[in-house]
Amino acid sequence: MFEDKTLVCKECGEEFIFTAREQEFYQEKGFANEPQRCKPCRDKRKQAARAPREMHEATCDKCGGVAHVPFIPRDDRPVYCSECFAKIREEAETPAEPEE
Repeated sequence: MFEDKTLVCKECGEEFIFTAREQEFYQEKGFANEPQRCKPCRDKRKQAARAPREMHEATCDKCGGVAHVPFIPRDDRPVYCSECFAKIREEAETPAEPEE
């Protein structure tokens, strides 16, 4: 039903593909217009529209290093730096090996 279309980004002037799958999505959502910007330009625009986050400095509860977090740290909750947080999240997502 749909075929890939080549469009030109009104922001950067580069050509980009408006895929058949994207066209189908636009139709399902009821969007009347095709995209006017390529994905990188759309992402830049979205990022620019967001207010910058205020970061707060804290001490990582796991390694003792400096952590920059987008919330005011409280004494009753642990705070982790980016590296420790990523390790903790990875450990939580990894299924435990069955013991024999």
